[in-house]
Amino acid sequence: MRNSKMIMCGNVPIGGGAPVSIQSMTNTKTDSINETVEQIRRLQDAGCEIIRSAIPDMKSAMAFEHIKSKIDIPIVADIHFDYRLAVAAIESGADKVRINPGNIGNDDRLFSVVEAAKNRGIPIRVGVNSGSLEKKLIEKYSGVTAEGIAESALENVRRIETMGYDNLVISVKSSDVRMNYDAHRILADKTVYPLHIGITESGTVNSGKTKSAVGLGALLLNGIGDTMRVSLTGDPIREVEYAKEILKACGLRKSGVNIISCPTCGRTHGDLESVALMIERETAGIDRDITVAVMGCEVNGPGEAGEADCGIAFGNNRAAVFKKGKIIETFDSNSAIEKLMAVIKEF
Repeated sequence: MRNSKMIMCGNVPIGGGAPVSIQSMTNTKTDSINETVEQIRRLQDAGCEIIRSAIPDMKSAMAFEHIKSKIDIPIVADIHFDYRLAVAAIESGADKVRINPGNIGNDDRLFSVVEAAKNRGIPIRVGVNSGSLEKKLIEKYSGVTAEGIAESALENVRRIETMGYDNLVISVKSSDVRMNYDAHRILADKTVYPLHIGITESGTVNSGKTKSAVGLGALLLNGIGDTMRVSLTGDPIREVEYAKEILKACGLRKSGVNIISCPTCGRTHGDLESVALMIERETAGIDRDITVAVMGCEVNGPGEAGEADCGIAFGNNRAAVFKKGKIIETFDSNSAIEKLMAVIKEF
């Protein structure tokens, strides 16, 4: 695991060996306070630990004070261009502010944001996207490159450090999975600041979850990433769900039911896909570290899934329910599914 310094976003630690935290972003109008609060609560119930909201205008910045009073999850102000909105959001209670120093403007404007963050003791997330890379770096590297993205982030961090502040998180993102990966690898070796990882503009749920699984999974397996967002077009609840799945697949989260099922072949008995999906749906709210196996034949039966806490193995018109590799009893298929659900609930 990469050795990064720890910063606090509200009551959530980022870096320093803390668990990788899950973030998402509201897609409501931030100044629609009740609607925004309702979405934040739904995201928190789904497992979101840090929420970010856009601040396109002063009305949205002022709304932060009212939103903060109704939620108990850290909230980040997402700022583009106007430093005054960043200052206002910080003064209204933001737990962190996300800026791209390159589009905030000159040092005087950046200093105003830094001083406001310093006065409240909140972190600044220094964000650089491939689409907003400075022209001088595009010319230096003959295009948008991982090296240019990393260099931009480090230069902007140094600007803030010279202003006497180091309560920082770095975020570099690209929609190009390989470029995104390479930029993080470069940064990981050159800074101890915690890294917020994500694939920007990754696309719809169908395409975006694949890019995110590959891009973020590769980083996490290399020990890179202290907090993360899976960026998807659509309901942000899905972002949280897929972030949890990626962390579980990387062995970084253990809570929640882990469903394992065989890929099916000509030996398969029963409607394995429907059963696996049903069990996945019915166990979605269980916050326990349980592995449940759904197996389709005697080859991939209790023996193959012996490490699972419990499971079901289908045969010809029959199904065996097992626990830790040992068969409890054999039933007809419908009764076996009911028995398996009862066994899961015992955990």
